[in-house]
Amino acid sequence: MSASPSLVIRNGTIVDGSGGAPYQADLAIASGKISAIGGGIPLGEEEIDARGKLVTPGFIDLHTHYDAQVTWSERLSPSTWNGVTTVLCGNCGVGFAPCHEDQHAMLINLMEGVEDIPEVVLSEGLPWNWHSFPDYLDAIAARRYDADVAFQVPHAALRVYVMGQRGADREPATEQDRQRMAQLTAEGLRAGALGFSTSRTLNHRSADGRHIPTLRAEEAELTAIAQAMRAVGSGWMQIVSDFEQEGEIELFRRLANESGRPVTISLLQSDTKPDNWRALLDRIAEANAEGLRITGQIRSRPTSVLLGFELSQNPFMGRPSYKQIAHLPFAERLVHLRDPAFRARVLGEAFEGSSRGRRVERWDRMYPLGDPPDYEPTADKSVAARAAREGRAPEEVVYDLLMERDGKGILYLPVTNYAGGNLDVVRDMIADPNTLIGLGDGGAHVGIMCDATATSYTLTHWTRDRDRGGLFSVPWIIKRLTSDNAAAIGLNDRGLLRAGMKADLNILDYDALRLRSPEIVYDLPAGGKRLVQRTEGFDATIVSGEVVYRNGEATGALPGRLVRG
Repeated sequence: MSASPSLVIRNGTIVDGSGGAPYQADLAIASGKISAIGGGIPLGEEEIDARGKLVTPGFIDLHTHYDAQVTWSERLSPSTWNGVTTVLCGNCGVGFAPCHEDQHAMLINLMEGVEDIPEVVLSEGLPWNWHSFPDYLDAIAARRYDADVAFQVPHAALRVYVMGQRGADREPATEQDRQRMAQLTAEGLRAGALGFSTSRTLNHRSADGRHIPTLRAEEAELTAIAQAMRAVGSGWMQIVSDFEQEGEIELFRRLANESGRPVTISLLQSDTKPDNWRALLDRIAEANAEGLRITGQIRSRPTSVLLGFELSQNPFMGRPSYKQIAHLPFAERLVHLRDPAFRARVLGEAFEGSSRGRRVERWDRMYPLGDPPDYEPTADKSVAARAAREGRAPEEVVYDLLMERDGKGILYLPVTNYAGGNLDVVRDMIADPNTLIGLGDGGAHVGIMCDATATSYTLTHWTRDRDRGGLFSVPWIIKRLTSDNAAAIGLNDRGLLRAGMKADLNILDYDALRLRSPEIVYDLPAGGKRLVQRTEGFDATIVSGEVVYRNGEATGALPGRLVRG
């Protein structure tokens, strides 16, 4: 080494992202890259003693919705508080480019409904200093971040841009529409998008209740886009589907074949069809055996709704008395909630609203979240079980639990991946060779969940803390969070600790790693609220050779940049 390294990490236990056995060594960084690993490394400009600590690649977060946050914030928290050094945005077919000037409200309405980001936050925060998708990337490229950011071309924005109201109304695309969408997809990929995303799920609706514009997009439309991707020769297709339509998986196989590109499909266990995910993985395995490249993108814990009086949803939100105070600031609501007469009145009322909304009264599937949070609780910890033991109505137990910590108590309601009351199915998903760990949804669902911490959870729960079934080795889980995800989206300069690779790293106090309970902060534009969640045990997170977080606190360094494919 001819020059002194800018940073040397001494005595750490290297978990290099390959899945191989850990080993102790020093690691040097120069010019934003790993310059050497081993012994005999000269003194660096900065030195970190990592004795007794794990040194890993930075985590790659494949499924985020920071598309708005990146336009007003330099920090991609809470993902970056959890060791993430690269985030992929533009998932689920939603985003803000391309966009005509008269479509701003339409795209905000869609993002508010699909990803639970309040309209006032988006209206206040988005600068709209772009028109085309390449314009949007240029706007992002002009900013600095605490992690690298990458994007996909979102189908809903693309469809509305090309077809206007016809696209929003889900009318079939004409041949001219299809070719224009294909052309703009190619333009986005050439400008640096890492893929194209679309949604075909009934769960995705705009804030006014309309289905997402891409819900039943015809095969001819998707095929035209797939063929454009083949012509460019880059990017993947990210797809969300309920698999309620006959032949959906066959459609995705054909798209993988037409595009010649990888396809990744969100994969979750539903309560109504608890074994359907296994059949889908079997079909994915068959497709890959035939030479296609398809993965199921999974969560490492349930998709869940967090319930609380300060949060967006709670079990009493459909009761008349609560509706009368729901609009009040939290401090004013709390005055009413502490009133015994108000409590008695609410508890005596019935829920008024849709059957879907009544899921907030699933007492048998509702649990205190706790601190540290328990995402795999046993049935005896449910509200229903506790109420039975105490001889009380479940509503009374819930009210009292939510009033803990000055009205900031949180209840946990798993929605997917928990049909059996445990995470055995998730273990099988993680172990499958045709899956990727993602779906953390960082930046989205800001008032009802905080799953961007799933990177930390994957490491702690699945290698150390789980007591209800089998565990994985630390090197294997680190591989799943780093090199597997980097390779899946074609970022071959990161995800492994090797000389010449990008210097994105974490230094972890493994024994001290611990998730804290989520909390509400009011730091979005217009004073909007969001759930955040801290994690203890990250000694340092390093991006392009610069320490961006030390012991969970920001250093002020912002080396993160737009990554163009």
